[in-house]
Amino acid sequence: MKIEKNHVVRFHYTVSEPGQPPVETSKDREPLAVLIGHGNIIPGLENAMIDHVAGDSFEATVESDQAYGDRQEGLVQRVPKKHFREARLQPGQQVVLNSSAGPRAVTVVKVGGTVVDVDLNHPMAGKTLHFQVEIVDVRAAEQVEIDHGHVHGEGGTQH
Repeated sequence: MKIEKNHVVRFHYTVSEPGQPPVETSKDREPLAVLIGHGNIIPGLENAMIDHVAGDSFEATVESDQAYGDRQEGLVQRVPKKHFREARLQPGQQVVLNSSAGPRAVTVVKVGGTVVDVDLNHPMAGKTLHFQVEIVDVRAAEQVEIDHGHVHGEGGTQH
């Protein structure tokens, strides 16, 4: 069965910047399960999967505009230190900040006595990404998965 919209794909991936060591891999855990065509993974990787089948292994290079977008200047904000639970914040550290819109991953830029400057850009924003992908299996999505916009069951949401 070929990968197309409204199919569930379970896959392993390794991601890096071109010519750099891997940043992340799923090889040491269960495969990631996604519902294709519902914005559950970055567009460039989803597009690269179309028409592949279970057992395929391939590589894909995804430009920043099809990954996490370009870096946006002006997304550095000063936040009172009391909003962080970490006792020892350091520049470059990635932490989760609870905001009015819910939890948000941020990168610490500068730590002051009472405030912390954080970068709200995704850590991979502005970067071209290289993926090594292994398709484990492909199946047609169930109607409830399509209705909810995500995978249920193994590798997906349990509700």
